[in-house]
Amino acid sequence: MADLALPPLRRLLPSVIILTAAVCFSHTLGSIAGGGRELALSALLGLAFGIFLQRSRFCFFCVSRDFIERRDARGLLGIIVALVVGILGYHLVFGAFMPIPTLGRLPPQAHIGPVSWVLAAGALSFGIGMALSGSCISAHLYRLGEGSTVSPFALLGALFGFVLGFLSWNKLYLSGIQEAPVVWLPHHFGYAGSVVLQLSILTALAIWLWRAHKTQEARSGNRWERRWPAYVGGLLIGFVGVLSYFRIGPLGVTAELGSIARTAANSLSWLPARLEGVDTFSGCATVIKETLWSQNGVFVISLILGSLAAAISAGDFKPRRPKLAEIGRAFAGGILMGWGSMVALGCTVGTLLSGIIAGAASGWIFALFLFGGLWIGWQLRVKMRWN
Repeated sequence: MADLALPPLRRLLPSVIILTAAVCFSHTLGSIAGGGRELALSALLGLAFGIFLQRSRFCFFCVSRDFIERRDARGLLGIIVALVVGILGYHLVFGAFMPIPTLGRLPPQAHIGPVSWVLAAGALSFGIGMALSGSCISAHLYRLGEGSTVSPFALLGALFGFVLGFLSWNKLYLSGIQEAPVVWLPHHFGYAGSVVLQLSILTALAIWLWRAHKTQEARSGNRWERRWPAYVGGLLIGFVGVLSYFRIGPLGVTAELGSIARTAANSLSWLPARLEGVDTFSGCATVIKETLWSQNGVFVISLILGSLAAAISAGDFKPRRPKLAEIGRAFAGGILMGWGSMVALGCTVGTLLSGIIAGAASGWIFALFLFGGLWIGWQLRVKMRWN
């Protein structure tokens, strides 16, 4: 029975208070005229997303590190589960929106971006950055809820990286993005063919990972404190992704960060008078902020609150004093992730996760170069003996 024991009241009560406050926050947003219902739903989805991320340790770098270091493939298999659920769900929704995937038409809001060398460069930069900083952007957000004192510096670096992305955007757009093709798999294979092709690739990857996997020691602690199995996190995150797209829009966590950076840089007159074509693409779109609340903003705030509640109840809220070297690596990695997110129009959640499940070739290209960058960054960590 001890294995099933609830956390002590000193941990459970704060978590209940945080969750209650988050739900009240969502209810308050619902009363805002002109889009309040969408804001409220975004807040609730963000709350669930933060809980699922924290409890299942759904961090692209962390699960990749587990496989590289210990041949523990469970986390990567959890990502594959999320992609499978998302692909099936998205294509069912697409069939309702667009019964026939006609050339020249794309499903509304889906993260389907141009395929170019700029996308590859952005993904490579993002992969190196998350290896240096120790997490991807979504994981840094949920780690704020765990009391991470390093993640704020990574996110601050990401803001600067976004600004650098805006400053380099016009040249990159004119030289590599303007004429780049936007490849949506259902255009070429139909819905059924797109599903079969992508699930075949994921099945082959899953088989390879399973064969390479080494059995790990069982984790200690009661069930409440243990991390959820990776496949559970994958199932839930995939479901949230489909529900989010059906009701609001694709999952993404960088639109608000990018909008804050764009607004600040614009107010300081750092940006060019015109950012060529940047507002015409799907993805984690950035805008000059004119209102306090946005759908992605309340999603991210609620994500952190959900993670905080989950971390406290499980005993994972553990702030510590960061080392100066950690701060430097986090900030530098954040800059690389911010630049990569801006030019690639999203991160591991927006471009990779939401892109692949939408049948976008850009999602697969991003994933390929992201893991290449992650490997380069990991080798640098090993050579420099960075823990």
